[in-house]
Amino acid sequence: MEFNRNQYLMVGLIVLAIGAQLRLVDTYVLNDESVSFIQERISKKPAITNSRLPFQVMSTAMPLATKSVKPPKWVGWFVLSVGIVLSLHSLAMPKP
Repeated sequence: MEFNRNQYLMVGLIVLAIGAQLRLVDTYVLNDESVSFIQERISKKPAITNSRLPFQVMSTAMPLATKSVKPPKWVGWFVLSVGIVLSLHSLAMPKP
């Protein structure tokens, strides 16, 4: 399947928005569920979760440590430039 002009423009705008978000946000903080999901996929030992106690509103077990991800500055610029190139390429293509 070949992409037409409208699809290139939509992908370019979405990638451009993701690049703008990467440039505007300094650090992403992952919650307990995402940390346990990543630990389950990376490590061979099971992650400690609080899901064994569904009847308690406030769990007394120690919560998992939250992780923070700080992407480098060049990633934001790279994604922005790819989005701009895709958007400009869509304008140079013939109309469908």
